[in-house]
Amino acid sequence: MLRSLKELYGNKLGASDGEIGRIKDVYFDDQNWAIRYLVADTGTWLTDRKVLISPHSLASLAASGQVVRVGLTRRQIENSPSIDTQKPVSREYEDACHQYYGWPSYWKSASDVIGPQLQREVHLRSTQAVNGYLVRVGDETIGHICDFMMDAENWTIGQLVVKTGHRISGKDVLMPAKQVQRISFADSTVFAHTSAEAADQAPTDNLVPAGIVL
Repeated sequence: MLRSLKELYGNKLGASDGEIGRIKDVYFDDQNWAIRYLVADTGTWLTDRKVLISPHSLASLAASGQVVRVGLTRRQIENSPSIDTQKPVSREYEDACHQYYGWPSYWKSASDVIGPQLQREVHLRSTQAVNGYLVRVGDETIGHICDFMMDAENWTIGQLVVKTGHRISGKDVLMPAKQVQRISFADSTVFAHTSAEAADQAPTDNLVPAGIVL
């Protein structure tokens, strides 16, 4: 099942004993496009505090506009480590969160391969921040990112939705995430391996709204 991340923003999050806020953002790993966290805006309940929710804590992923259930209590979330979403997420903060909630540490599984030094590097990126980035192939800019399509079964971003042409009247096309070469945050640009012609001819009828099963 493919889900539009843009249509998840604003969905309510419900703990086992009441609502806890809304989905404000999604953090992904820019190396393998895995979804690592939902960013929950707790509103006035915790004085505009933001918290991270791992997919491991989600009881279900509802359709757009419905409540996304979280297998945690309000007290657990209230006492969780606080995050400053204006700063990059540090590995120390992730350590604290994973120890507090008992989530598995995804980065430790690769420690024997890449070593402890590289293991400490963090590759978390905000989909809200990357949204709007230019997409560049060679010397040509073909459009900009306007959404991400997530596989709800394995929590990975499989497709990027690229608006080609004019920002208002342009055409939305799909670009496989595996064709992305790198993301330049300094230039607000996504560099892709695919050709500009292939992107321009990509089908748009594969785009589906959140909640549709393919």
